[in-house]
Amino acid sequence: MDTLLLARLQFASTASIHFLFVIVTLGLVTLLVGLQTAGYLTRKPKYERLTRFWGTLYVINYVLGIATGIVMEFQFGLNWSGLSRYVGNVFGAPLAIETLVAFFLESTFLGMWIFGWHRLGRGVHLALLWGVALTAYASAFWIMVANAWLQNPVGYEVRDGVAHLTDFSALLTNPALGIALGHVVSAALLTGGLLMAAVSAGHLLRRTPDFELFRTSLRLGVVTAAVGILLVQGFGFAQFAPVNQVQPTKFGSSPDGGALIAEWTARFGPGDYTPPVLANVGLGFMILIGMGLSLFWLLLPLLWRDRIIRLRFPLWLIICCLPLPFVAAILGWIAREIGRQPWVAYGLLPTEQAVSPVGSGVLLVSSVTFTLLLGALAVTN
Repeated sequence: MDTLLLARLQFASTASIHFLFVIVTLGLVTLLVGLQTAGYLTRKPKYERLTRFWGTLYVINYVLGIATGIVMEFQFGLNWSGLSRYVGNVFGAPLAIETLVAFFLESTFLGMWIFGWHRLGRGVHLALLWGVALTAYASAFWIMVANAWLQNPVGYEVRDGVAHLTDFSALLTNPALGIALGHVVSAALLTGGLLMAAVSAGHLLRRTPDFELFRTSLRLGVVTAAVGILLVQGFGFAQFAPVNQVQPTKFGSSPDGGALIAEWTARFGPGDYTPPVLANVGLGFMILIGMGLSLFWLLLPLLWRDRIIRLRFPLWLIICCLPLPFVAAILGWIAREIGRQPWVAYGLLPTEQAVSPVGSGVLLVSSVTFTLLLGALAVTN
């Protein structure tokens, strides 16, 4: 197995696992804000209990997301030094902002929120959770700014063989950014809502004594998932036009693709500049899953008079649907990332030039080490 393939497999597996925790926490924190705000306004004890219960699940997934993120960050320097060296001045800027501004603030707000129950004023405690949510969305924004630049490099110039940032505003107005960010946020709402609905359905099927508690979270989860799948489909299909504009080779249907491939051949030499079929396969299965989850809207009428609980079959259906948004998220990531191959930065840096100049044996050892580290972090947390 060659070095490039090992590096790609290692990063793909780590990034996929990390992304799953991201969409869970981004969705759950939005629902937590709604629950604690309702508790603040109504002063009903059930909302505090709901916030504490779902807050515990949120914190667990947040910690695991940090663990997988740390492992992933190591790989930029170890496995992809060519990427860091050539485009680090541009690609690293939004990543640095995400870490220093968004993530540090988010973790600070979250720590104060966790230990601030009944120690801080109700308004202050609620404001901390709002801060966690807003900085979580800010974190997602800056990560997507960095990813959008790899999809469509803008606002840079190459000097002395290194890309330098020349127009920071171009990063924020990148055509590959806006709709993709909406798609990710919608996927997070869908995942968080379906997770809340599925866990609540499990408790209700076991005839929990906290019927009213999980009835409330079931209803909130079903409604959120229904709205989420509608937004996911809307943002997903809206991406086709801008993506085809900035990446004419991605779907193989743009007339500009042939001219672009000819330009790359003259600049970088002969090669296969069309993305693997796997990208479109992943896209196709993601669309099928999205169409299947759209049936979630049929559950909304069953919320009337708790028919969704009394029939019981819908509860089993919700639990069976739980893996689907996670599978769809990975397939969407495959379609987006593999679809720009053979480039790390589209049309600028080939993937084979971004990998570190080390032997496959070194990467194999690092893969095993990172896997063990990831497992240790997960078990510890």
